[in-house]
Amino acid sequence: MNGPLLKVRKLSKNFTLHILHGKHVVGFEELSFEVPEGAFVGIAGASGSGKSSLLKCLYRTYLADSGAIEFRTAAGATVDLVTISDDDVLDLRDSELGYVSQFLRPTPRVPALDLAARPLTRRGVPVEAAHAQVAEFFERLELPRDLWDGYPILFSGGEQQRVNLARALASLPRLMLLDEPTSALDSSLQREVVRLLAEARDRGTTMVGVMHDTALLHQLADEVLTMEHGRIIDRVQPALATTA
Repeated sequence: MNGPLLKVRKLSKNFTLHILHGKHVVGFEELSFEVPEGAFVGIAGASGSGKSSLLKCLYRTYLADSGAIEFRTAAGATVDLVTISDDDVLDLRDSELGYVSQFLRPTPRVPALDLAARPLTRRGVPVEAAHAQVAEFFERLELPRDLWDGYPILFSGGEQQRVNLARALASLPRLMLLDEPTSALDSSLQREVVRLLAEARDRGTTMVGVMHDTALLHQLADEVLTMEHGRIIDRVQPALATTA
């Protein structure tokens, strides 16, 4: 296994709910773990344990209150995703960071093919080549061809999730963050997603993934961290557990 691509150090996030008279809610507290380059680290735990909040902090959708997220860039520099500028975060999202959530927030009146190809075209890939790469994933994810030029804002949840997956897989980021990527898919499509994610890892993509389906998570992950009440309470390496 390669050295760490990502190091999380004593990371904490809390929320103040102003509509509830300033009620204080703990998201998670002092989380520390490392993600080796080329590995899949899974995050398990019950709803409300802080899993999705953690992923949002890694992507900088949320700004952590304290701690550090050290990311080793393609250029070899180490940056702290907690403290770098918003512009630098956006640059990394365009070039190295990918995020797949269970909900797609599509731009109105942008066809599915163009939406999924956007990360590639932003990197300078010609439109036709970008469309061809995305089309391969649309086919494997069984997105009906007559939807490719449709608007994802009108799609079902499962169809939107497939567009979201194709968008991330085609761009092949160095670090892919997955928040319940198979929640709206049937069992046959879930199996195909497992194959696609395994292929992406084989091509060098590092992943951190949240899934309620622990069997699926153990099938994919090199290490599974279990969270409870905002803390990591267990760490398991599924392959070692299986062979023990």
